[in-house]
Amino acid sequence: MTRSLFDLTFWLAAPVWALMILAPRWHRTQTIVASPLICVPPLLIYATLVLPEFGPFLSVLVNPNLPGLQAILASDAGAAAAWAHFVGFDLFVGRWIYFDSRARGIHPVPISGLLLFTILFAPLGVLAYLLIRLLPAHRPTPNQLTHAEA
Repeated sequence: MTRSLFDLTFWLAAPVWALMILAPRWHRTQTIVASPLICVPPLLIYATLVLPEFGPFLSVLVNPNLPGLQAILASDAGAAAAWAHFVGFDLFVGRWIYFDSRARGIHPVPISGLLLFTILFAPLGVLAYLLIRLLPAHRPTPNQLTHAEA
């Protein structure tokens, strides 16, 4: 079952990523991505994997140390849970980049490439996007900002 959940995790998020990357201006993309609930499927998989092993996970997370974390992540449930965590949170961050870039008037072509990069290396994708936001051309006036501004 753990293997199936691992395999399913990305495929639950992939359609939303595809919309943001391949059809960023389609009116239905914005409607679908507007809901933060798009992140729920991978997070439910995370819960399904972690809750039965809550004690061992809690022990490692309350007192984090590299050997303990290595041990929990080396288990099937630990690796699959980490993957679900990555996918769910990366999707949430990708959603933020999508809306924030639209609010700033950044053209969707470079953002689509950045979102693809974010799927693979989310922390680097977020860092790259934060650097893009620093460019003078991408600093909106206060009345241009929407709920996407964080």
